[in-house]
Amino acid sequence: MRDTNELDVSSALLEWYDRHAREMPWRIGPADRAMGVLPDPYRVWLSEVMLQQTTVAAVRDYFIRFTTRWPTVESLAAAPDEQVMGEWAGLGYYARARNLLKCARVVAKEYDGKFPNTYDALLKLPGIGPYTAAAISAIAFDQPETVLDGNVERVMARLYDIHDPLPGSKPLLKEKAAALTPEIRPGDYAQAVMDLGATICTPKSATCGICPVRDPCQARLAGTYSELPRKSPKKPKPTRLGHVYVACRYDGAMLMERRPDKGLLGGMLGWPGSEWSENPHETPPYPADWKELPGEVRHTFTHFHLILRIWSADLPANVAPDTLVILDKHEFRPSDLPTVMRKAYDLWRGQ
Repeated sequence: MRDTNELDVSSALLEWYDRHAREMPWRIGPADRAMGVLPDPYRVWLSEVMLQQTTVAAVRDYFIRFTTRWPTVESLAAAPDEQVMGEWAGLGYYARARNLLKCARVVAKEYDGKFPNTYDALLKLPGIGPYTAAAISAIAFDQPETVLDGNVERVMARLYDIHDPLPGSKPLLKEKAAALTPEIRPGDYAQAVMDLGATICTPKSATCGICPVRDPCQARLAGTYSELPRKSPKKPKPTRLGHVYVACRYDGAMLMERRPDKGLLGGMLGWPGSEWSENPHETPPYPADWKELPGEVRHTFTHFHLILRIWSADLPANVAPDTLVILDKHEFRPSDLPTVMRKAYDLWRGQ
C-alpha cells in the first residue's frame, strides 16, 4: 500500500497537470481524456520513438509531416523505405527510423494494425525498449507502468535528494518513481512528471516557488537541488576523419553509395567514401582527376566527432561501378540525404 506522502505527491502532480498540461500534436489533454477521448497508440508510439535523444521542439514538425503523410500504422508500413528515411533526415540516430519501419510492418501484419496493450508484448516489437514500452503502456493504454526519462530522473533525484550519480542511480530512481505511480490515471501522471521536469524542475533554473511538490521536495529543503542529478564524468569524444567523393554526370545524374544495413546511417544513400578513422585511406570510387574542395564538413555523432574532406570529379557516361548507385537527377533529392551527407552536398554545390 502506498503511504500518505506518496499519495499526496501523485495527487498534487495530477491536479497541476490538469491545469498546466503542455499541448502537443500527439497528446490527448486531460480535459479531452475526461470526456472519454482516448489516445491513438500509433501516435503515442511514433512520438516516443522520435523523442528519443532529442527535444519536443525538434520533433514537432517531423511528427506533423509523418502523420499527415502516413496517418495510420498501416500506411507507414506500406511506405517505401527511401521515403521514410528521407522524411526522417535531420532527426539523427537512423537505426530508429529503420526499426520504426520494421515495427510498423510487424504491427500491420501480425497484429492487424493494432498495437498490443501490455508492457511485455510491446517489448517484443522491433525498436521498442523498456522505456518506450512503459511509455506506450502508460500513455496509450493507462497501464500503471513506470516511465523514466531524463526529466523524471531529475525530478526523482531532487524530490528524494539522491546524490548517487547517473547512470548508476537509475535503479533507485526508478524504484522511487514506481512508488509514486498511481493505479488511477497513470498515463496522465507519467506525462505530468515529464512536464514538471521540462517546465519547472529544469536542469539549470528550477522555479521551486511554483512547483506543486515543493513542500515534500527534500533537495529544496536541503538546498541541493541545483546540484542534482549528479552524473558520472563523460569520456571525451574522439575525432575521426574521412573522405567522400561527389561525382555528377553531364545530365545531372549523381553517383551514390548505399551504406550497409547495420551501423551508422545503415541502409541510407550517401556519397562513396573512405572509412572513418584517425588516418583514413583515400579510396576514390573510380580513376579520375579528383579535386579536393576548399573547406570541410564537420558533424558530431553520439560517440565521436567527424571531419570529412570532400573531393569532386565529373562522372563519365560509361562509369557504372557494381557496388554503387547512379541516381537520375529527377530521382535525386538532397532532402533524402542524412544530415552529414547533405552537408557534403551543400559544400560541393556551393563551389
